[in-house]
Amino acid sequence: MKPLKGPLYLFCAFTLAGTSVLSAQFVSEKLGVFTITCASLFFALVFLLPFCRGILLSAVRSLTGKDLIFLFLQALFGMFLFRMFLIMGLLHTSAGEAGILTGATPAITAILACFFLKEHSDFKKLLGVFSTVSGVLLLQGLLLPGNHFSADHFAGNLLVLCAASCESIFNIISRFFVRESSSIESFVEESPSGERNPMNPMAQTTIVSMIAMILCLIPASLEHPFQLLSQIGIKEWLALLWYGVFVTALAFIFWYAGIKRCSAITAAAFSGMMPFTALILSVLLLGETAGIRQWSGGFLVIAGIILIGISRPPRVNLESSNSPKVTLKKIKDGAKL
Repeated sequence: MKPLKGPLYLFCAFTLAGTSVLSAQFVSEKLGVFTITCASLFFALVFLLPFCRGILLSAVRSLTGKDLIFLFLQALFGMFLFRMFLIMGLLHTSAGEAGILTGATPAITAILACFFLKEHSDFKKLLGVFSTVSGVLLLQGLLLPGNHFSADHFAGNLLVLCAASCESIFNIISRFFVRESSSIESFVEESPSGERNPMNPMAQTTIVSMIAMILCLIPASLEHPFQLLSQIGIKEWLALLWYGVFVTALAFIFWYAGIKRCSAITAAAFSGMMPFTALILSVLLLGETAGIRQWSGGFLVIAGIILIGISRPPRVNLESSNSPKVTLKKIKDGAKL
């Protein structure tokens, strides 16, 4: 069961993230881009702070300058820029099409993981990523003759693709942060046991949300937020609440818990749940239609996730001379001499 924890966390994270398109659709035409982001982050923090006050203080005290840079970049790409591009894109394209376009995330993440993180990919993982990307393309209709992106929505589609790229960069930064936290320097700086406790996912989500909210405050203030917020109805308030608690707080907690246990390539395949979830919700809640092509694409997305989930994680040889624990032991032995 333990090896399935990481994939399960990622599945929950991206399923919740897939609802972002729908929740943003309800408010994108009534509120400013940064007002939506700021309000949703406010609800996220109201939800998170009562649960993590103690661990948050401990996490903040242990932060290094490098940690703060990584957390800032996560807030910038994963929350601020992703939501800015997504909400702006929804002004020019449909929720269903935007949801499908977020499916570019698996391919972009997989490419970046191989290039920047030098992650190893076995046959099942590569087949899983290929199945996920093929499913997303089929959902959009790009694998069928005579189908292409609507020219009328080109600007909106481009903005959503920028959002997908920001999500991919966020995925890579998050995984790199995990790897850096397991570096030799991190082991040396910590307790006599030689291990640095990883940052609690709830505390990490809270810190990143705070940074993102600070980034949004100035641009949001230029959108006359209080006047616009006073004019929206209960449906819009519920959408903002969902965006904050579920799409931000819970999804990011699941994400940070999952990425500590899985590679970025594994996360790439699970990110295919975003367009599939958006498709299902668009059909159920917005009345958009889906035929055999859309459901076949969804099946390929799920098949890709299953292939990734059953791939065995690479075994780590703890006796290797490159292992941080063994290296630390050598450093200590050398110091004793």
